[in-house]
Amino acid sequence: MHAKDPSFVSTEETQAFHILLAPSAAQSDKTRAELAELHRFEDTRSDTQKAAAMADDKEESIFIFKQQIGEWFNAQTLPQTAAFGTRVKNDEGINTAPAKKGFARVRPYNLDTSLHPVCVTKTIDDSYPSGHATTGYLMALTLIDMLPEKRDAILARADDYANNRLICGVHFRSDIEASKLVAYTIHAVMANKPQYQQELAVARAELQSHMADTAQSK
Repeated sequence: MHAKDPSFVSTEETQAFHILLAPSAAQSDKTRAELAELHRFEDTRSDTQKAAAMADDKEESIFIFKQQIGEWFNAQTLPQTAAFGTRVKNDEGINTAPAKKGFARVRPYNLDTSLHPVCVTKTIDDSYPSGHATTGYLMALTLIDMLPEKRDAILARADDYANNRLICGVHFRSDIEASKLVAYTIHAVMANKPQYQQELAVARAELQSHMADTAQSK
């Protein structure tokens, strides 16, 4: 759930419903190809892949990048970073909502009931774009603002996080592609907000201080 009011970016500033192409019709060749891809994922996903996708399904925060930063990268150690990440996450929900509602795309497993998703499912038609994938890319861009030297590793993890929605069997590939565009749009607007920059500076200082302490203790 997200707050009623945006932390940094309003829906009028991103216009998510208007900047995205409409998803393919349910009975289109493209949708059938995307469903076939999900069946291939289902047929080949390993237990390890399923476990990773299910774990990502439950985690929508800046701390999905723990493996790229360190075990100490968590809300308990970094409360200011956690609070900042929560405010950024709030704007994902607000800014994807118009597109989710406007396009009202049926979830793949509701369209093709022979699919067997391994993550949380919904009956509401809101597949496009993916909220999880938008969160992953938006958090990645935010974390890169804090740790630009880890850019490549962070972006690779964001791609993996988004791809896990396909491993889960709960989104079409085009949902993921749309999410990336929305996330980059939100961040482009957000990065120019003085309030974002102020809160970013606080979180960045906290994060870099812990990184320095960790380096000294080795």
